[in-house]
Amino acid sequence: MTRLHDLYDQHGQSPWIDNIRRDWLDDGTLADLVAQGVRGVTSNPSIFAKSLASSHAYDAAIAALDTRDPEAVFESLAVADVRDACDVLAAVHHASRDDVAVGRRRYADGFVSLEVSPRLARDTAATIAAARRLASEVDRPNVMIKIPATREGLPAITEVLGQGINVNVTLIFSTSRYGEVLDAWRDGLSLAASRGHDLAGLASVASFFVSRLDVAIDALLAEGDPRRGTNAVAQTAAAYQIFQARRAAPDITALLARGAQIQRPLWASTSTKNPHYDDLLYVNDLVADETVNTMPDATLHAALERLDPTRSVLGDPETMARVAHRLDELVSDVDLGAVTVRLEDEGVTAFADAYDALLATIEAKLPSSTARDGGSV
Repeated sequence: MTRLHDLYDQHGQSPWIDNIRRDWLDDGTLADLVAQGVRGVTSNPSIFAKSLASSHAYDAAIAALDTRDPEAVFESLAVADVRDACDVLAAVHHASRDDVAVGRRRYADGFVSLEVSPRLARDTAATIAAARRLASEVDRPNVMIKIPATREGLPAITEVLGQGINVNVTLIFSTSRYGEVLDAWRDGLSLAASRGHDLAGLASVASFFVSRLDVAIDALLAEGDPRRGTNAVAQTAAAYQIFQARRAAPDITALLARGAQIQRPLWASTSTKNPHYDDLLYVNDLVADETVNTMPDATLHAALERLDPTRSVLGDPETMARVAHRLDELVSDVDLGAVTVRLEDEGVTAFADAYDALLATIEAKLPSSTARDGGSV
């Protein structure tokens, strides 16, 4: 047993890893991480781009494809990786579905997330179509399609859930948008039920990007200000308060009574960006029941060695309320609403830029048409 097993068994939080690589699937690294307690996988264009640029693990697969369209190549590679990762996590998924069936837990685990193209973040209809296509291509019950929590993404979340497809709602930066995400999830489950889908098999998480808030707010506060490095945890505490209130509300309890899984908050971007901060700040402080923490490699390995759930600010209601109240201390100096709107815009742009860089990397790896035909260059 590891600290990650204890995190899940004793505290109800699922540790996921924020990385996917073809060589991990081929050499058993992902399977070993699952044996150490990892219960899910998230990915995004930046992660795929880093893996493609830093290794030759995909070169043979790229050369074997019959297309020179970089976007089609990426989708083929990503679908294959996610499908294989879903198979690695299948046992976790099946066991957790059994826990849901007997009422031991209100959520399943063992999911692997695949994101729709970041270019579609402002296009509702295209996002819905892409989500449906990707889920069909992976064709695994534990695939989870990532949809950004943009204004245009909200109706897509409802419709995709309504089609019985698992959804990871990504790029959440504010508690106000989180409330809208909860509404979109609730409406999606109601739609799914009306269409005859099994609510017990329909999963969703709502992903807060934690560390980026501290980076943004720290830049607006003077060096040495005691409020620096405290606001991301404070907003997470506020978000968890919202979650606790909503899961007890009549509209949600009615869905849960019909066998629906709860939509769990997921803490993403949990590596600290400031080297002066504790490297497990966004892990130790944010342990809570019915949540997920998806960690990059270094953070996950640090958690295996030094995870300390007793430091969490989310376990005691009074402590959580006091920590959440820190956001009120920003009002005179920081427009939190403006900051979170900017972070959403920057997040959409950053993922789109990473996606473009990914496609450029793929294009550079594509063999020339004459070489593919056996001619000389």
